[in-house]
Amino acid sequence: MSSYCLTGPKGPKLVVLSAPSGGGKSTLANLLLHRHGDKLKHSVSYTTRAPRGAEQQGEHYFFVTDDEFKAMIKNGQFLEYAQVFGRSWYGTSREQVEGLLNKGLSVIFDIDVQGADSLKGLYGDRCVTIFILPPSLEALEKRLRDRNTESEEAIKNRLKAARAEMGRAPGFDHQVVNQTLEASVAELERILSAAGVL
Repeated sequence: MSSYCLTGPKGPKLVVLSAPSGGGKSTLANLLLHRHGDKLKHSVSYTTRAPRGAEQQGEHYFFVTDDEFKAMIKNGQFLEYAQVFGRSWYGTSREQVEGLLNKGLSVIFDIDVQGADSLKGLYGDRCVTIFILPPSLEALEKRLRDRNTESEEAIKNRLKAARAEMGRAPGFDHQVVNQTLEASVAELERILSAAGVL
């Protein structure tokens, strides 16, 4: 679904992967980082939610309190931030991202559509936005249920949000249907090579 003729400014870029919850954006980002860690670095978000499973502080997220997060907002420390499902806050550190770009490294994000909009607005052509689509809503629901981390109400809320988010996909620079991880990573590598990231 991509033309691979993207042109834009030289130098490091922001690579934004967005998808509905359970769409596989974090898994795909991690696979790209594993293969291309010399050129790509991950933006570690701040969040007020509790860690899940084996998530580690500073590796998967920076886990902070509501008060700490609000202080960071007040101090202008975020490039973008949002409250998700009316509960937890998530934000991208300005200092972290600018530090990586200044070292000549591109930065990969796995964030929601609101965050993607904010970063595209700030960085323009230096920001490559890619929407990861599930093969179907049924496949997405299965992935959410297989994670076994959500209540029934939370799953329904996430599926409702997914429908709205998927409607925003045409506004992204590229769209990738996540049928299989290997095919999706290969497609992302083609997009990022054409963009001068890889």
